[in-house]
Amino acid sequence: MFQATDAEIDAGLHEAQLIAVLPTLAYLTGDLTLLRPELVSQPLLAAQPQGGLTAEQQEAIRLLARQTLIKFRDSGGVSRHQCSQSEIQDIMSYTVGAFVSDDYVPLMLEELSVTGEDLRQPMWSREDIAPHRSFKVLIVGAGMSGILAGYRLKQAGIEFEILEKNADVGGTWLENTYPGCRVDSANHVYSYSFAQRSDWPLHFSTQDVLLEYFQGCVEKFDLATSIQFQTQVKEMEWIEADSVWRVSVQRGANGPIEVLRAQAVISAVGQLNRPKMPSITGRESFSGQSFHSANWPDSLDLTGKSVAVIGTGASGVQLIPEVAKVAKTVSIYQRTPPWLTPIAHYHDKIGTGLQWLFQNVPAYAQWYRFLLFWRTTEGVLASCVVDPDWSDGEASVSAANKHLRDRLLLYFDAVFPDRPDLHEKTVPKYAPFSKRVALDNGSWAACLRSDHVELITDRIDHIESSGIVDAEGNLRTADVIIYATGFEASDFLTPMRVVGRDGADLHKMWNGEARAYLGITIPHFPNFYCMYGPNTNIVANGSIIFFSECETHYILGC
Repeated sequence: MFQATDAEIDAGLHEAQLIAVLPTLAYLTGDLTLLRPELVSQPLLAAQPQGGLTAEQQEAIRLLARQTLIKFRDSGGVSRHQCSQSEIQDIMSYTVGAFVSDDYVPLMLEELSVTGEDLRQPMWSREDIAPHRSFKVLIVGAGMSGILAGYRLKQAGIEFEILEKNADVGGTWLENTYPGCRVDSANHVYSYSFAQRSDWPLHFSTQDVLLEYFQGCVEKFDLATSIQFQTQVKEMEWIEADSVWRVSVQRGANGPIEVLRAQAVISAVGQLNRPKMPSITGRESFSGQSFHSANWPDSLDLTGKSVAVIGTGASGVQLIPEVAKVAKTVSIYQRTPPWLTPIAHYHDKIGTGLQWLFQNVPAYAQWYRFLLFWRTTEGVLASCVVDPDWSDGEASVSAANKHLRDRLLLYFDAVFPDRPDLHEKTVPKYAPFSKRVALDNGSWAACLRSDHVELITDRIDHIESSGIVDAEGNLRTADVIIYATGFEASDFLTPMRVVGRDGADLHKMWNGEARAYLGITIPHFPNFYCMYGPNTNIVANGSIIFFSECETHYILGC
């Protein structure tokens, strides 16, 4: 039941993400006349604050929403209307400012989970279809995907165990603890559809908040007793005669090898679990402290130190501004600059008014989730599709991509108006969405403009005991070298050995070019499934959690 004072309603609407407000109220009341055409947002302005709505439009939405919420409260505060699929489709189309086709509606209802019902749970159980058959699944990895796979198997009544090399769950969010580490998908969409939170403290949560979320899911769904921690998979071999996988594991760093057997294996090791170190001459000769960003030392203090950071990908863009706050000097070695998407609230806490809306106005958090999801899938898809007839060199791949590039360039112009040197070094030559786009609230640009920070684009020649020497022969001394050089994302399933039917060795078969049907299944490897597998790390994905939910749905349908 919705209960609120007029003052609470006013405070909430003052901070509201307004594009989701009228759709929420139309859904609650069944009054689709609230979807005023003059107040609809424009898809091309989605990245702007309030979706590009004018000040007049914003005030009109607040006034209409205030009147509607007060009326809804005074009439009992309970939704008495159940929207038809056609009405929901109209509300969805209005929300995103574009037509949402019929085939999208069921998928979006699953993602919304407006009623709190888990619409993606298995619609079968082992007891129903094979009550007397023994069937066990081993899941490798207790990160986001492994937790999800375990929960779905539990719902279906399938026996399973999760093998986790670390001492706790969380995967990426357990291992990466560098300063500034946070998600670059908004939290209201970076969460399981069946375990949404309305009380996220930040728009884009930090590592500790996300780790707590996944640990909480393990506790809530009672999965801990099915996880074997500090257990590393060494080898998996398909035994054709028994139709089982023989899985060799090692407990602890020096424990004995044990053999487990299961009818199926789900690899949920992800792509961000094996730090990649660059091949630079003399790397081992450095006399100071050096480490990969994924192996951040717990007690590290960089105060007053001269720090070199190699890499300006997603991790680098997050950690370097934090390092620059305390270091004496920071030398940044960049091979390829990232495209930056301006998000003013990237580091912000969610205000009390908006928090109140999420937690008190029924379905508002879910319709906000839908808006975010659409923007990061269909909303950017046209900009990612290559037009074979388009000719713009490496700069863009289509008219839509060129339009996006021009919009992003405006941000670089705005943050480096008087620094042509930094403008030249930071603007990518390649097309937007060719690789992961970094989010920035201005902190990256401010960091690069700092007097004690230097951005170096000359190639690294070698490393000496005292520092790094570039291709021009310049030595820059350092006390610490941080490798923000990413992960072995292309070397799937390493260092595990995987042997399938007729002795097929997976890594020899792939020969450095990993591939799988839908990124999930592989010929000659029966009952072996990948999550976050080959060619699934694409840029228009809503969130990687959505991909994992789709993969789990497919796996349980096999």
